[in-house]
Amino acid sequence: MSDAGEERRPELPIELDGTAFLFNTLRQQVKLLRTKCGMSQKALGEAVNNSEDLISSIERGVRATQPDFLERVDDALDAGGILKVAMDDVEKALAQARKRHPDWFRAFADAEATAVALHDYSVQVVPGLLQTEEYARGLFNSRQPLLSEEIIEKRVADRMARQEILEHWPARTFTFLLEEAVLQRPIGGDQALKGQLRRLLEVGKKRNVVLQVVPNSCGAHPGLDGAFTLLTPKGRRQVAYLETQGYPKLITEQDDVRTFSERYGIMRSRALRSDQSLSLIEKLLGEQ
Repeated sequence: MSDAGEERRPELPIELDGTAFLFNTLRQQVKLLRTKCGMSQKALGEAVNNSEDLISSIERGVRATQPDFLERVDDALDAGGILKVAMDDVEKALAQARKRHPDWFRAFADAEATAVALHDYSVQVVPGLLQTEEYARGLFNSRQPLLSEEIIEKRVADRMARQEILEHWPARTFTFLLEEAVLQRPIGGDQALKGQLRRLLEVGKKRNVVLQVVPNSCGAHPGLDGAFTLLTPKGRRQVAYLETQGYPKLITEQDDVRTFSERYGIMRSRALRSDQSLSLIEKLLGEQ
């Protein structure tokens, strides 16, 4: 689907196929219950093992609530089941959310949403699952042909909604390989880059996430042909996904998928260790 093609009016960040009222009510309930308990967003985040940014994003409607999030918040705020009763409806609404993506992206979105493991190699930009709003907006602002402001906001909202899989429980397995140059490209401006680097530090410290940097000194390696993602959907075989200049390809042939998996393994062996990668990011932020 062309970026300039026919698209519906911009949806609210949590508008999921007619379920906007459900999510709007839930975010307001979370904020009201939190305020009544005299708890800050940071304190609630710590109580439910989430970040302050996530709590803020949910209360602002940038991200949709997840069933397990509602369960934890209900307990933390002693809500008496007010939030828990909506868990089934939220699960159904989120299942519909995948249909919001452009036609060419839906096969990947479906696989990503049900993946029990995801391994991503990024060459030019931070992968969508790790991007901040400002960084994503900077990317969409640079698209050619130019996107309208309405479409940009819709794309940013959809990208933020995809990131909910990082918070699912039981936790899924994620590994990310980023070329060092990705950490130095100021997409959205210097401040947006700093915010993005802080986000990488935050996600990289999660127990189910391994983030590694491929240093510039690495030289030649098997991934120089471009970025790709390996997915293992629940109950299905691993697949690979490529996207070059807006042209996507979902690869299911197992011999081809195995080739990408082997490349990924070799590249991980040549990348910095996770602790070294996080130290490098801290150094770029001036925190070392």
